[in-house]
Amino acid sequence: MKIIHSALVLLFAIAPFSSSAEQNNTNLWLDYYDIKRIDIPKYIDPQIGGLSALKDGRIAITTHHGDVVLYTPQTNNWHTFATGLHLPLGIVQESDNSFVVMQKPELTRLIDQDNDGKADVYQTIYDDFGMTGNYHEFAFGPAVDNKGNYYISLNVASNFNGINQYIRGEYSDKCLDENKMRQWHDFEKWMAGIRKEVTRMFSCVPYRGWVMKVTPDGKAVPFASGFRSPAGIYMDNKNKLWVTDNQGDWIATSPLHQVNQDEFYGHPASLHWQKDWFIKHQDVTANDLTKIRTPAAALFPQGELANSPTQPLSTANQSAFGLPEGELLIGDMNMNNLIRFLPDAQQGEMQGTLIPFVSGDELGIGNFRLDFAPDNSLWIGKIHLGWAGDEGLVKVTKNSLPMFIVKKVKLLHDGFEIQFNQKLRSAPTNIEVTRHTYHYHAAYGSPKVDLQKVTPSNIKLNSNGKSIKVDIDNLIAGQLYTITLADLTDAEGRPLMGSVLRYKVNNLSNLNPGYANH
Repeated sequence: MKIIHSALVLLFAIAPFSSSAEQNNTNLWLDYYDIKRIDIPKYIDPQIGGLSALKDGRIAITTHHGDVVLYTPQTNNWHTFATGLHLPLGIVQESDNSFVVMQKPELTRLIDQDNDGKADVYQTIYDDFGMTGNYHEFAFGPAVDNKGNYYISLNVASNFNGINQYIRGEYSDKCLDENKMRQWHDFEKWMAGIRKEVTRMFSCVPYRGWVMKVTPDGKAVPFASGFRSPAGIYMDNKNKLWVTDNQGDWIATSPLHQVNQDEFYGHPASLHWQKDWFIKHQDVTANDLTKIRTPAAALFPQGELANSPTQPLSTANQSAFGLPEGELLIGDMNMNNLIRFLPDAQQGEMQGTLIPFVSGDELGIGNFRLDFAPDNSLWIGKIHLGWAGDEGLVKVTKNSLPMFIVKKVKLLHDGFEIQFNQKLRSAPTNIEVTRHTYHYHAAYGSPKVDLQKVTPSNIKLNSNGKSIKVDIDNLIAGQLYTITLADLTDAEGRPLMGSVLRYKVNNLSNLNPGYANH
């Protein structure tokens, strides 16, 4: 196991790159946001796998050691509600006296029946998914829709391990023979030979690599497939399900997906459990998958914006936290920034813009679970599990100072309209635009492909002073466009906070034909 750990730490220890425009205003976030580390008592594990802000102001967390702890900020009181769980990586409150937690082996309801502040019933809601004992078979969630259904995401396994002697669930006949897969305990033999017969990630038991929909009484259906390590799963207030995945084989760079039922999102291991799929994972080609793959809503360039994105979260009250409603905030395990996603759906196909948000050493890395409290403060739970990341609990609050940000990015047939929340001091003159794509292949990740500088044919400041039109000739679907708004300030001289915009163009049909002078 030491060899495995070292290899993974090396993978995540590559020095991240960020543009000078992103680095220049890192410390300026402290002019607008207070970032406070919460002191956690020594008897409580500081690795936080699940976090939920409760209506009464308390913060519920799950810890790596398997506890559910309730923190009351007003009194600084820490109270253990439940113990003995197995790697719980998500929690939601179900009622005044019950929570639902996603453990590694099951979705569990915790009930305090006698109202003494401690769970006395641990009820299995759903555990009918496979487990082989492979270290990489994490389970995330739950997200909850407006009908009370739960959504969980299941990691695929890694060929740094095989499977254990005893497994849970049916073993796929499309995987390598079970007896060979168990020989990973002879580590030298596994690494020297057998491992080469196994795809980098695999799904040999149901439903690894899937998002599952589970009713409150435990009835489950496979909801969507094609995931590798979907660490972030979230249901927004419009009942849209969002999932982040992590770069790896078949995942060129980490994506954000808006997930719909029965769709496939890119990683083929999960297709072993698709009834009408007959191709073994090791035999699949990109041509087999491209025609059925739903494109990501957004892409995080590896090492620039995120390496291992985590939970999305809908933005809160704009006057209280400073961001327009209708956006998503997203964390990351090993880059010290949060990220905004501004959706811009076209003909029902989700796409949009990623923009760096609060960043710096004060925030730190390992930002795994996020939630807004009733007072519109943002709470962040950190974890590392021995890899990249951190530990602890952080509270982020907005002060009353106005800041200058991008409010909306809209794709037009001939370019982009960029709207701001404040008037610009002057028309921009040095906007830089590039575009690129990535390989879709079985190799681990991908470099940028066909990276090109794009020269805007025209840049126009709207008459109201709060939006610009960037004309781009020959927009191309499937490309990631990066727009850098260097040294832009508003009429009061405030710098633009978040000046590098990354828009994933999926759909170019029936776009707005022009620029509205509003």
